[in-house]
Amino acid sequence: MVLAVFAGVAAARAGAVSVDAASATEIQNLSLNTISAATVEIAGRGEDRAIPAWTSILPPLLAIVLALLFRHVLVALVAGVWLGAFLLAGLSPVASFARVLDTHLVGAIADRGHSSILLFSLLLGGMLGLMTQSGGAKGLASWVSTDTASRRRGQLTTWFLGLLVFFDDYANSLLVGASMRPVTDRLRISREKLAFLVDATAAPVASLALISSWIGVEVGYIADQFTHLGIERDAYLTFIETIPFRFYPILMLLFVAWVGFRGRDFGAMRRAEERALREGLVSGAGAQPASDFHDESVPEDVVGRPMNALIPVVVVVLVAALGIYVDGRGKVLAAGLEPTLRAIVGEASSSAAILWATGAGCLAALVLSVGSKALSFGQSIQAWMSGMKSMLYAVVILVLAWALGGVCRDLDTAGFLIGAIGDWLAPAWIPASVFVLAALVSFATGTSWGTMAILFPLVVPLAHQVAPGQETILLGTVSSILAGSVWGDHCSPISDTTVLSSMATSCDHMDHVRTQLPYALLVGAVSLLCAELPVAAGWYGPWVGLLVGAAVMVAVFELLSRPVRA
Repeated sequence: MVLAVFAGVAAARAGAVSVDAASATEIQNLSLNTISAATVEIAGRGEDRAIPAWTSILPPLLAIVLALLFRHVLVALVAGVWLGAFLLAGLSPVASFARVLDTHLVGAIADRGHSSILLFSLLLGGMLGLMTQSGGAKGLASWVSTDTASRRRGQLTTWFLGLLVFFDDYANSLLVGASMRPVTDRLRISREKLAFLVDATAAPVASLALISSWIGVEVGYIADQFTHLGIERDAYLTFIETIPFRFYPILMLLFVAWVGFRGRDFGAMRRAEERALREGLVSGAGAQPASDFHDESVPEDVVGRPMNALIPVVVVVLVAALGIYVDGRGKVLAAGLEPTLRAIVGEASSSAAILWATGAGCLAALVLSVGSKALSFGQSIQAWMSGMKSMLYAVVILVLAWALGGVCRDLDTAGFLIGAIGDWLAPAWIPASVFVLAALVSFATGTSWGTMAILFPLVVPLAHQVAPGQETILLGTVSSILAGSVWGDHCSPISDTTVLSSMATSCDHMDHVRTQLPYALLVGAVSLLCAELPVAAGWYGPWVGLLVGAAVMVAVFELLSRPVRA
């Protein structure tokens, strides 16, 4: 039996899926220790063939292993999509090849939410091309020096900007990464480190913010389950109450600040930082940057103009915020509701607002480029087109990642992982187990929103049934879904936010994944052992859990890391 039927409903989020009422009821009636085989149709024969449920994990597993081993992410993703299509096509090599092209890739591009992200990425690429060619990036870089203290400031500034752009993780990754790249290059901070600083801030801060593109979806999932279970709690207030229990996102934000402040690293990240500082190579030998913006392509006679970079970015941020407010307010008033800020943000289409914002940013960059006489009108158009072309590699990765996520949904990869957990959990183990499960599902599918949609109808009723009236378990379970989804989305090489972070920072995608994974594992393990488990067991409260987790995290990092020296 297929565990659930999923349909895309979040236009702002790539790969996000929703569970309809009938499917949610079916999910809640299933025993979590049931592992069923998916059913596929044998191409051209009209007959069904049951395949073992465990095969559903093979496509993402193959893609991840190949990408980590050989660092050819495009080949790895194509292999994963083909294997999924091969299983879905009844093990037919010919039919699977056809379905990769006419079904899975076309479906990934045709999705409205995916199309919005592709257009957003291309427009932003054009804006960045104008900013670079007109001397904006050169102007920003000229503002900084290259001593050790400035390296610390550069990393902390990246972290701080990530906190400021809290309204959307996509906009966060692209704006902060692109804005800080010329600065960190001058400071000899590796592209791997910049990608980590950007990626480790974007989703955590957006998932925690009280006003963001995440809030409506998160509160909506909570409200649906409370209504279904007859729990008389306000979903928005519950969301606020879960914030202290969101151990991984909070600890990761603290970890990023500590790493930037201390100037220490360990493992692959330390090697990348020492290479950049000693040799001036911000990218490793043989690296394939996910985008290609070169400061050296700027003519020597172009004067550095920092306003040509700052003003378009400010325009994007302001127009996005204004667009969310205007769009959300119009929908709220049309529905006859009170126009509270919470309602406005919840109803607004963040994907549309971000498209408006990047379009306005392109116009601002074009006007500044021509108005400052840095480029002629024709040269500006060429720079804009060149910027969009530089996004091609990342766009291909995104499409393949979405296609892989699609075959994972068709094969019910998440259902297998959920069923493998079983129904043997004691109440104190539920939040921690849910965190691990959410992390695994999000890592395997590359989508945090999709993971939330899958898990909320499953584990919230479980927590309510196993631990009725225990507020700590209920809040911990809801928080663990949200936090675990962020962990997997942060780490997965097929996650759209991971790809966008590589794109914005012009970092080799697999170098980014390989260097940030040990840091995410450290923070995730500390969150699990020092906060999730003890708080659910009643040893101490969530705020103490955060303090203990932060102390242990810092201590372990200091033990493992060494100063980065030239």
